[in-house]
Amino acid sequence: MNRFDGKNVLLTGAASGIGRATAVRLLAEGATVFAVDRDEDGLAETGKLAGTDRFIPHRADLAEETAVVSAAAAAVARLGRVDVLANVAGVLRVTPLESVGLDDYRTIFAVNVFAPVTLCREVLPHIPDDTGVIVNVTSTAATKAHPWMTGYAASKGALLSFSISLAAELASRRIRVVPVSPGGVATPLTAKRETFAGVDTSWYARTYPLWGRPGRPEDIAGTIAYAASADGAYLNGVEVRVDGGSHS
Repeated sequence: MNRFDGKNVLLTGAASGIGRATAVRLLAEGATVFAVDRDEDGLAETGKLAGTDRFIPHRADLAEETAVVSAAAAAVARLGRVDVLANVAGVLRVTPLESVGLDDYRTIFAVNVFAPVTLCREVLPHIPDDTGVIVNVTSTAATKAHPWMTGYAASKGALLSFSISLAAELASRRIRVVPVSPGGVATPLTAKRETFAGVDTSWYARTYPLWGRPGRPEDIAGTIAYAASADGAYLNGVEVRVDGGSHS
C-alpha cells in the first residue's frame, strides 16, 4: 500500500515507541515525515530504520512553547503543505496523589495538551481543506480508571475533548480530527522500572483481557495510518480506541 504517496506529515514523538512505529509505517506507505522529538539519538535511530531521505528529523523539547512554535515553523518551511499532523508525543507520570506536586501536572499538561494545541494552531493555515487530517493520540486513561495516573488521565481527557470540539470547528473546511486512544502499550517508557516505582502494577493486568499482554507500538501505528489515510475518510470527531478489548 502507498496511501501516503505525495503526502507530507508532521509527526511528534518519533524517537521511540508509538511515534517511531508510526514514522516507519507512514514512510513505508510513501509519506514524507517531518519528525519531532527531543531525543536526537532516538530520531537518528528511527531514521536508520526508515532508510529513506523522506525522513526529516527535528529536535525540539515540546514542553517549551517557543520550541513548539519553532518546530511548526520549521516544518512548514521544509514541507510547505502539511497533509497530516500526528501528535503522538506524550509523557507519563505514575504517582499516588499524595505524592503529586502541581509541577508534575504542569509538565504533563505542557507536553500532552499544550504542545498538540499549539501545533494545531500553528499548522492549521497550512493544512489543506477537504483532505487534511489531524490525529491526536489520547489514551483509554481519559475514559477508564487508571489509578496512580491522575495527571496523565486528566491531560489525555483534555486532549480528547479538545479533539472532538476541534473536529466540529473545522467541519466547514472538511479537515478531519481523529483522537486515537491506545490502551496499555509496551514502549521504552512503560518498560522502565522507575516509571511504576511504588505502585501495584498487577492492577494493570486486568486491562489486557483478550491477549494477556499489552499492545505493541505497531498495533497503534496501523490505526493511526488508517485514520490519517483516505481509507478513514468518513472517520471524524470520534474516539478510536485501540485497547485489545479492555473496555469490554
